Amino acid sequence: MPQAEPRPRDRLQTGALIVIAGAVILFLLVEARFLLTSLAVAIIVFSLTSDAINYISRMRIGPLRVPNWLASIAAVVLISTGLFMLSSLVLSQINTVLSTTLTYTERAPGAVADLFAWMGPEVETAIQNAMGSVNVSGYLRTVAGQAGGLMQGTVLVILFVGFLFAERLWFDVKLTSLMGGDAERAARAQRIIGTIMHRVNYYLLVKTVVSAVTGLMAYGVSVLFGLDLAVAIGVLTFVLNYIPNVGSIVATVLATLVTYVQLGEPAATIGYFFALFAIQFVNGNVIDPWLMGKTLRLSTFGIIVSLAFWGAVWGIAGMFLSVPIMVAVMIVCSHVPGLRPVAVLLSREGLPEEEPLSLDRAAGRTPATGGR
Repeated sequence: MPQAEPRPRDRLQTGALIVIAGAVILFLLVEARFLLTSLAVAIIVFSLTSDAINYISRMRIGPLRVPNWLASIAAVVLISTGLFMLSSLVLSQINTVLSTTLTYTERAPGAVADLFAWMGPEVETAIQNAMGSVNVSGYLRTVAGQAGGLMQGTVLVILFVGFLFAERLWFDVKLTSLMGGDAERAARAQRIIGTIMHRVNYYLLVKTVVSAVTGLMAYGVSVLFGLDLAVAIGVLTFVLNYIPNVGSIVATVLATLVTYVQLGEPAATIGYFFALFAIQFVNGNVIDPWLMGKTLRLSTFGIIVSLAFWGAVWGIAGMFLSVPIMVAVMIVCSHVPGLRPVAVLLSREGLPEEEPLSLDRAAGRTPATGGR
């Protein structure tokens, strides 16, 4: 047939356009990462508090009802206060770590080199020389510069949250208009958004509880060992535990290095390491999965890939946001027939949704036909 010849060329053009579009999107993600990460955090904060605001706006105090605008203003004020307090706490602990690290800088090369003394004096000397050549002050200035942007990001997140609360009354109307006035499609999209919000909110709630308990336990162990940075280690453990899989390892290794540099005793350092390892293992592999249940249904390998990708694109902020983004992608793909295989690959057991066809049945149609 005459139309059979240009098909390879059309496929090649389509593939080239997809590659170009992907490169452009990746470029925009990298260049606008500060704005996009702030927007992503604002959406998560908004989703965490929107249900509570709806509940407050339905409350009655005698014959009076709390107006929606008053509940929204109260929410923005409380969110702003909480974010500023959290940012100030993190910044203060970062400053404490940086100032204390400068006092340990001279002792760090010798302490780290002692760890490799069993390999011979030549190896120990080489490692000490290598550690001495590291520009610690330059790295500290870089970290301080990145930490300084935390307060700017907090202000931007608060502005985004305020605008989201101002627009929340018209979300349903806008969603219906985006779907061309089709109420069934709007209800389907609203159900998908609700599922994403529910899973992300539950994940963050469980992660916050587990991270807080882990941070408090790490702080307690650090106090028992007499560490100068006990509070900073507790806060660092709490924050890094939001990074899946890798965060707990980094927190444990950093805390152990700080312990060895300060104490200089291998036996005490090994005891401290095993104490932190036991805390991280029990909380991360027993309590966390028990509380999480089957809420996420995410593949462990998929989480690692998402963590690596978003970490490369958005840095540390991308690592924190990798799981919520992966949850959203998996749920959206599970409700799009053409993208269903992607959702199956991202899911842990090949079951991204408990009832993947429930929305279509409720609408009186099946994905196979697409009819009414």
